Amino acid sequence: MIRDFFNSISIYGRAIEFIFKNRLAWTFLIPIVLNILLVILGINLMSNISALLNTTLDAWLEPDNWNFWGSDFLASTIGILIRIILQLLFFFLYAFLGGYLILIIMSPLLAYISEKTEAIIEGTDYPFSWAQLFKDAFRGIVIALRNFCLETMAIILLFVLSFVPLVQLISAPALFIISAYYYGFSFMDYTSERRRFKLKESVNYIKNNKGIAIGNGSVFALCLLIPVIGVSLSTFVAIVSSVAATMAILKKEKEVRTI
Repeated sequence: MIRDFFNSISIYGRAIEFIFKNRLAWTFLIPIVLNILLVILGINLMSNISALLNTTLDAWLEPDNWNFWGSDFLASTIGILIRIILQLLFFFLYAFLGGYLILIIMSPLLAYISEKTEAIIEGTDYPFSWAQLFKDAFRGIVIALRNFCLETMAIILLFVLSFVPLVQLISAPALFIISAYYYGFSFMDYTSERRRFKLKESVNYIKNNKGIAIGNGSVFALCLLIPVIGVSLSTFVAIVSSVAATMAILKKEKEVRTI
């Protein structure tokens, strides 16, 4: 598992080289368009949330409603702390939701580039089919939604358990590993689909190769945590992650065949 973890991370460098060498760099144009739409949507959303937040806080923290000495300073301090906490919560929520939003929106492209990667490496002929592409994309969306629900339940469980002192120490690393696993799962499942694995078979296959899933997804998960530009940058990283996941699986299958 540990070897698979580090191998799947090291493959990212080869995946970037593979994309440019095989004239697949045009796929990076799609995230540019997507980012423009996300920026427009994000600005409008942030503007509305900020306006609502400021109105609510200003009404609640109105110093005239606090009839004691030092109320002005206390109201101002509390207002600043609440805004900081809410902004941090919004950042993590945006990164969490943004990751799965990207996987859903970019599903057709990720399915295509994963298939193209295997075709080039293995010399396999996959005739292009819109029907198959949409089928792969739909499965990618289903997988992303499934993983989103499972990860959300894991987050809620860990949040509850975080009140236990010892569990609190490992909750943050555990959440990151869980996120990385499910992100990697989504990128790996495109290859599982071409193997005609049913969902349950894909789940078992990726469980048996969880080192690849966690390593592959950790790069995407780390990218999402970068302040300000994380979600935008991850639209480009998703393409590399899909290629890297395919390459890691093919490498592992080749190793198994030679044993």
